Amino acid sequence: MARSFQRPLPEPVPGQSPVNPVPPAVVALVLVLGLTEAALSLGGAGLAGGPGAVGWRVALIERFAVSPAVVDYALMGRWDGPLLLRFVAYPFVHGSVMHALFAGALLLALGKFVAEGMGQAAALAVFVAGTVGGALGFGLLLDGAQPLFGAYPGIYGLIGAFTYLTWLRLGQVGENRLMAFRMIGMLLAIQLVFAALFGGSPQWVGDVAGFVAGGLAAVAVAPGGLRALRARLRAR
Repeated sequence: MARSFQRPLPEPVPGQSPVNPVPPAVVALVLVLGLTEAALSLGGAGLAGGPGAVGWRVALIERFAVSPAVVDYALMGRWDGPLLLRFVAYPFVHGSVMHALFAGALLLALGKFVAEGMGQAAALAVFVAGTVGGALGFGLLLDGAQPLFGAYPGIYGLIGAFTYLTWLRLGQVGENRLMAFRMIGMLLAIQLVFAALFGGSPQWVGDVAGFVAGGLAAVAVAPGGLRALRARLRAR
């Protein structure tokens, strides 16, 4: 159930764990991500699937990644099952173990926070909005066949929701609401530094588009929805 932002947190109950369990919807997302990566890693190491398993990762990226060419094809009205599947399957395929581990850790932490603030269904909707919005933004703003894969656009969607929830809370206590954007600002700064030092990947375009899509979705699915946002703006 979504937590109200109008009431203080309850006092801890003796004998009850002070840490709330991770919501099942978030656990399910991380399990799909983790099981996919486990299969790809074992196959790549030659421990499962036979000799052909070495190419599983590349094959899945080719099958499920979203590229500007894929988005252009979709905008021509040529929708079909395999094409639609790309827009919801690509976040579960990663380029390496570390790529997947970092994504899983962020998904657990941010998914838990957003689910506790908005509810599980809302958190899932935000993740999907960030995933689909990130893919569309990536495809519309770039050209060529550069693939977008991995959970990060959806995770940035959760960061968008986190930013919105923080913005609401800061407004309630009279603090500067611009502080809510510190996380996204820091992450983008880190990406710029890495791009300058090691060469950048255009996947950051999908991340930023996912952040915007997730933030907009959060406004709609947060407790109170648009009515709560209008009330906050009038109270300024």
